[in-house]
Amino acid sequence: NLNTRGAAMVEIGCDTAGASPTAATALVLEAQDNVEPAAWIEAGGSGFYPPDVAASGVDLDGLIVVRADTTPKAARAADHLLRSGGFGLVVLDLSHDAKLAMSVQSRLSGLANAHRCAVVCVTRKKNDALSIGSLVSIRGESSVEKQSFDHFAWEIHVIKDKRRGPGWFHAGTCRGPEGLH
Repeated sequence: NLNTRGAAMVEIGCDTAGASPTAATALVLEAQDNVEPAAWIEAGGSGFYPPDVAASGVDLDGLIVVRADTTPKAARAADHLLRSGGFGLVVLDLSHDAKLAMSVQSRLSGLANAHRCAVVCVTRKKNDALSIGSLVSIRGESSVEKQSFDHFAWEIHVIKDKRRGPGWFHAGTCRGPEGLH
């Protein structure tokens, strides 16, 4: 279990489309299985596709989805949701613009700590690129590999963990979205 509780800022990145959102979807499913309310905020049209998320087992009726046209607007939405104290997990999909000002990261991290929530930032950039910021508690690189006709294995290789140290993995399997079979 990735155990994002207590880790205010988490970054899951990859340099290919699909791997990070797939891993983040699995975290939403884990949150819902643990009766933790979750939200997904997409910045700039990341490609959140509800039928694929539902096919992964996520209860869409129990997931707050916010679509923002810019990263600053998405960060503001995250700020509002975190202030409510009603969430265990907030996914901030930054696939198109993985830049958050340090002041924004500090505010989101502080709110997440105050309300015992994890903010999972989904990024798309080269694996050797720098993290979105020093306030990230856990940083992982994600990958997805086809296992059979319609099943895929996803993995998050943790390269930074301020609590346990790097080098561990979080993995699972999922059904592929229609059209990828």
